[in-house]
Amino acid sequence: LCNLSFVDICFISSTIPKMLVNIQTQNEVITYKDCITQMGFSILFVALDDFLLTVMAYDRFVAICHPLHYTVIMNPQLCRLLILVSWLTSTLYSLLRSLMVLRLSFCTVLKIPHFFCELSQILQLACSDIFLNNLVNYLSEVLLAGVPFAGILYSYSKIVSCIRGIPSAQGKFKAFSTCVSHLSVVFLFYCTGLGVNLSSAPAHS
Repeated sequence: LCNLSFVDICFISSTIPKMLVNIQTQNEVITYKDCITQMGFSILFVALDDFLLTVMAYDRFVAICHPLHYTVIMNPQLCRLLILVSWLTSTLYSLLRSLMVLRLSFCTVLKIPHFFCELSQILQLACSDIFLNNLVNYLSEVLLAGVPFAGILYSYSKIVSCIRGIPSAQGKFKAFSTCVSHLSVVFLFYCTGLGVNLSSAPAHS
């Protein structure tokens, strides 16, 4: 939870302050270096959110389906390892997608119809061929969004099976209530991500 909170604060800090400065100064300019940096950090923190939500789903699965072994399975060493793997994977993913942008050349019109440097908007401004970038983006999104989402679905399928086996209604409610906050965040995260990916660019910058 501490890591998730920290990551969300970092994500907001990588986009919102610049937007507020732009609004205050009426100057909607960002340098190329700052734009790539902002894009890299936003990709990093979104990926981290995804992995941490998956780790939390596994934590809920262990807590509900194996309550007597919870402290043995979810020991501090495993928790640290899962967080470390999440950070390393997200960092490599962010670097890959950011470095792929650096190989591109851009046209003279550099208007991004967004309040921050979002990758798909930046690619639309490129004059050079972006086929390789799009291929890497699609493959990495399928892997780094699909695999964690599949892990969350698997964890909750097992949780539902365990809850159905609880004889009392009160016990079922208590077990399910421990998952409500996590499910809400997962729903919000994936629906927002899906909306951003499926929506077309706004008409006005």
